[in-house]
Order: sequence, then structure tokens, then C-alpha cells
Amino acid sequence: MEQATADIRTLHEQIHQASAFVDLLHMEMGKVIVGQKYMVDRLMVALLAQGHVLLEGVPGLAKTLAIKSLAACIRAQFSRIQFTPDLLPADVIGTMIYNQQQNNFIVRKGPIFANFVLADEINRAPAKVQSALLEAMQEKQVTIGDHTFPLEEPFLVLATQNPIEQEGTYPLPEAQVDRFMLKIVVGYPTKEEEVKIIRQNIQPEGMPKVNPVVHPQDILAARQLVRNVYMDEKIEKYIIDIVFATRQPAEYKLSKLTPLIAYAASPRASINLALAAKAYAFIKRRGYVIPEDVRSVCYDVMRHRIGLTYEAEAENVTTENIISEILNVVEVP
Repeated sequence: MEQATADIRTLHEQIHQASAFVDLLHMEMGKVIVGQKYMVDRLMVALLAQGHVLLEGVPGLAKTLAIKSLAACIRAQFSRIQFTPDLLPADVIGTMIYNQQQNNFIVRKGPIFANFVLADEINRAPAKVQSALLEAMQEKQVTIGDHTFPLEEPFLVLATQNPIEQEGTYPLPEAQVDRFMLKIVVGYPTKEEEVKIIRQNIQPEGMPKVNPVVHPQDILAARQLVRNVYMDEKIEKYIIDIVFATRQPAEYKLSKLTPLIAYAASPRASINLALAAKAYAFIKRRGYVIPEDVRSVCYDVMRHRIGLTYEAEAENVTTENIISEILNVVEVP
């Protein structure tokens, strides 16, 4: 027991030192992103836990700017794909083109071959294009013709979607939504933050520039440490209880949720909840997970993994309401 405690203490000290770059990232991104600490924290959680992110919010809330700034801070390759109804899979992953001089076909790689891929307004493109992203997101590889190419790590897809103006959009298939570790809902800034935003955007010298402060190798090393963050069995049970409460609400005295849930959270929810909680502990510079870490990331991991029935929609019940009910009832270790 004493040995285990000593190991946890050593790990905590190691992680406290190794996570110093998180403050550097926050400071550098703070040059251009006013407020939105919640969104920036969640982007870092996804980066450290090797998860993809779906950002939802009305236009003008700095979703694209936050993603571009994060890539600029990390000295990594960034590409942006603007999703439109006429986009083709080849526009995303690349294609085979005929070389007349050599009389053969060569591979022309698409914008998916980058460390940070911004899929802007992902729900504007048809299912065929969205499915082209699936292999890249899940397998970390792309197949063009007979050739399969591994994607260079760190590889992160950061997609945005607009919750308003749904004409001409294609809802993401459940299989694809489930591949996003986090779905972050971006809110409006406060009055004080909006004043700072105005001043920043109208100053004569223009917007501040973000400088690279972290090397991709530092991120890859940090990802290994994140997986070493200590998680007690009681925390594991807490995660399982939260996920199973969406599948068998009656067992947790939540029978009223049964008619509201069309389909429950998959095992990916449990895996991602554990990984995201470890990454959240890391950015808080801790070597162990506490229940508050799980609660902090729970909405972002779960909100897109619970299907609502027509009855729930008729009663204006949201997935956030269901998660809140579950967190209020499931016993905290």
C-alpha cells in the first residue's frame, strides 16, 4: 500500500513538471482568444487524449480561430477544408492522377494529410464525403487506390457545425458522431469579454500573432504520460455507472428517463470518459483522477452519444438534461 502511494506521488511530481507547457499554450492562445477558457481547455483535453472534436456554435464565436491558433502554437501542419454540398471525397483525401511523361498514375495527397485538420461546417457536405473522413479518424490512415498511407501523429480532426440555418445541411450519421471524442457547445462571451474582443480587432497594429511554443514531440510524450495518470477502481466504477445509467435507467432509480432515451451511450463513451478525465487531470497538473475530472468532461463526452425519443423532443428535454439527472443520482466515490 505504501509502495503504491509512493508510486502515485512520484507520478504526480513527474506529471506536474511535464505539464508545464499547458500554461504556455494557454498564455499564447490568450493573445488572440478572449475568454472561451472552457473551449480552449477541451481542445487541449482532446489533443492530449488523441480524440477528435466537434465544435457547435453560431458563427463568429472564434471556433475556427481557436483551432488555427492551437495549431500555430504547436509548430504543426494545419489544413482547412471548407465543407460544401458539391465537395467530393477526392477533395478531402486526395486522388490518383495520370502522369503523361511517366505513363503511370501517381498519388496526389489531399488536405487530410496534416496534423490538424479543420473540417469547417462539416454538416454541409453529403454522406459520401463525411464517410471519407471515417477511416482517417478511426484508423489514422487513408486509402487512395491500392495505396494505404498512415497519417502523421499528432493527427486531430476538429470539425465545426452551425446549429442554426439547417437548410441544405446533412445531419452527421451516428457512426461518425460517435467517433468524435468531444462535442463542445460554444457559448457567447460576457459583456467584459466582448469589449476586449472589439478593442483587439480595431487596434491599429492588427491582431496579435501566435508563436509556436510547443513541439509535436512534446505532445506525443505528454500523451504517453496522460495514459499513465492514476485512476482508482472507484473512479472506473463511477464512469461505468454513469454510462450504464443511460442504458438501464431503472436500475439507478431513473425510470422516468426510460421513455426519453432512444439509444444509450456506447462503450466508446466509457473509454473516452476515462481518457478525457485523465487528460483533464493532466492539464490541471495532477497525477491522479478525481471524480470532479469525470464530471467536468462528462457533458462533452456524452451529449452526442445519447439518442432522444420523439417524446423527449416533444417535452423539450435535451441530452444535457438527461446527463444532469444521471450525475445528480449516481453515487460519487
